[in-house]
Amino acid sequence: MIPVLLKGMGVGFAIAAPVGPIGVLCIRRTLARGRAAGLATGLGAATADAVYGLLVAAGFTATGVLMDYSRPMAISGGFLMALLGVLSLRGYWAARHAPAPPAATGGRPYRGLTAAWATTFVLTLSNPTTILAFIGMVAALGSAASGAALAPYVLVFGVFAGSATWWLLLVHMASYAGARVNADALRWLDLASGSLLLAWGIWIAATAV
Repeated sequence: MIPVLLKGMGVGFAIAAPVGPIGVLCIRRTLARGRAAGLATGLGAATADAVYGLLVAAGFTATGVLMDYSRPMAISGGFLMALLGVLSLRGYWAARHAPAPPAATGGRPYRGLTAAWATTFVLTLSNPTTILAFIGMVAALGSAASGAALAPYVLVFGVFAGSATWWLLLVHMASYAGARVNADALRWLDLASGSLLLAWGIWIAATAV
């Protein structure tokens, strides 16, 4: 079972590691809302990766169903990502005109951890890049999952663990940098991340239509 676990961890880490829109969102939330918000964001993505790992372990039939629904998933995910971008831009403008911006230590209390997890979970599920990555690994993961009765479960846990490892590292690095970021830098981060998320969301939705 160890080779199956390691293969799953490798796949989960490799798929999560490229810093795309989810990575930008994770970094922004870590710097603006603290480590807990960043971890919730990353674990939402890791959970979605585990769901795809489960579908791949279930075989080609589930993968075919996934392809059938990939377009509406991408469109809805693109709109959600664009909305998050708009909210970030609104935060930039609100902070810019605030008379006394809060200190940007990354430790501001953040209670919406469930929402942070859920939005990233949905975004990752609907991300065309994630869908294509897992479909491209059907052969490798499918053979690993067919070795023993518990192999699919070990594989799914490995995918989750590998993805979660990357997000833990990213949150740690962002949190370390957050101690050196001031309020002005956070406002510009809202502008940059909001613009990127809005552009990515529009692009994902437009290419899926």
